[in-house]
This record gives sequence, structure tokens and C-alpha cells, in this order.
Amino acid sequence: MYRSILALGLGLLISTSCLAQQSLLGTYKLVSVTFDGKPRESLGKSPHGYLIITPKHLSIFYTGDKRKFGTSDSEKAALWDTLLALAGPYRIEGKKIVISVDVSYNEIANGRPLARTWQMQGRQLTLTGDPQSFGRDPSKTVVIEQKWERIE
Repeated sequence: MYRSILALGLGLLISTSCLAQQSLLGTYKLVSVTFDGKPRESLGKSPHGYLIITPKHLSIFYTGDKRKFGTSDSEKAALWDTLLALAGPYRIEGKKIVISVDVSYNEIANGRPLARTWQMQGRQLTLTGDPQSFGRDPSKTVVIEQKWERIE
């Protein structure tokens, strides 16, 4: 009897995770990125980007809204502050999506798990990070929130 109850409970836990994953699969277009509730200055008010979630991998790529081709070293360096890209396999743990970052635009995230709380409302997916040190200024702590709109 106890084995049956345990097997049923385990089956429900596994199927809940699978159902959550199925609801996230798709291609999303970036709506907004905020740091502590405010748009990140270097990205502008309307950054551009995509999030692609397949059954096994997740890819994120986005850029700032007013990027211009850089010719000087300082212009090229400024472009770096208006970019984010990463990809890797992921898993769902309840309301958390944990990405095992395999590749990233700046190598700093490679090999690290990146956890985000996810919330789906209609076609909008919100990914919210826990408070973390800001990569460009480790003395600062920020909460990053990304809003995505499902397009496929």
C-alpha cells in the first residue's frame, strides 16, 4: 500500500514538472528587461531579442534598442554593454527554471547554473532572478526581470 502511494506521488511530481516544461516550450520575443524595476540604461526602453525553449535546451539573445555599428575601440566596447546571449540545457524545478549555461557572450556564466523564477500569464512569460551581484559592478546587487511574449 505504501509503495503504491509513494509511486503515485512520485509519478505526480514527475508529470507536474513535465507539464510545466511543455507549457514553456516555444519562441518568445523580448518585451522588457528591468534591473531593480527600472529599465537597464544601456539597453534602453525597447531592447530587441528572442528566447527559444526546446524540450532540452534554452537560448536567450537580446540587444539594446539604439545600437549603432562601432568603428572605434570605444564604440565597439559600448556595444558590449548592449548585448546578452547565453544557451544551454535546462531543467524545471517547480516554479524555477535552472539553465546549465554552456555558452555565453562573455564567458563569465559558462559552467554555472542560472536560476530564474518563471511565471506564465496567457502568452507572456516573466523570468525573475534572485538578488545577485551585478556582473559589471560586483559591489552592486540587482534583481533582473525579463518579460517575453510567445510568438510560436
